[in-house]
Amino acid sequence: MGIIAWIVLGAIAGFIANLIMGGGEGLIMMIVLGIVGAVVGGFIAGSVLGIADVTGLNITSIIVAVFGAIVVIFLARMVMGRGTRRAV
Repeated sequence: MGIIAWIVLGAIAGFIANLIMGGGEGLIMMIVLGIVGAVVGGFIAGSVLGIADVTGLNITSIIVAVFGAIVVIFLARMVMGRGTRRAV
């Protein structure tokens, strides 16, 4: 897959994952999260589960990338502690 396809797949996956997880990330961050999510999702689905891999711009790859992006967003929020507010 070429770099343009990764960026497009990352943008789609990041946007969908952002809608599902409810976040205020900007466009660049959504693309980065989507690309990292595609890599993570591809590893989990291909190596661990043995069901699918990110192979191009198709529905299976988008679903795998969105799943990976959700995992990445969830882990990033746990590490950064997003949403924790102090009482006034």
